Amino acid sequence: MSPLRKKRMYLVMLLLTAVSVATFLIIQAFNQNMMFFYSTSEVKSGAAPNDRDFRIGGLVVNGTVKRADDSLLVSFDLTDSQTPVTVQYVGILPDLFREGQGIIAKGQLNRDGIFVADEVLAKHDENYMPPEVADSIKKAQMAQNATPADAAKTN
Repeated sequence: MSPLRKKRMYLVMLLLTAVSVATFLIIQAFNQNMMFFYSTSEVKSGAAPNDRDFRIGGLVVNGTVKRADDSLLVSFDLTDSQTPVTVQYVGILPDLFREGQGIIAKGQLNRDGIFVADEVLAKHDENYMPPEVADSIKKAQMAQNATPADAAKTN
């Protein structure tokens, strides 16, 4: 093999190695920053991660919003019309936040099974519901209305 061919081969190998390392680092960065959405039923069943942030969505259960007198701590229950999950948030809630409305919260589960939110997003207007929330509520209602014969068909 001529010296020129050797140089080219080493250059191509170096370039392929650099591209491979860069691709690996990009995939790792995306994987660490990816945030998944879970319904309240999935969170209660243990499908949600305990060690990283994720999003949870549903409807705020009427009569469950409790505000602390001495801080900005707010606690409320969120449901997909099947299973409620308690959410705690420290901060000022969005203006559109109210009971019976759809929201999405970003945060983590603590050891007690309470979702500690870093951010709470409320719906934009009276006709809008986040697609993830609408899908999880629809799935929960379909599962709730399913008969044992329907369950046997899917198995």
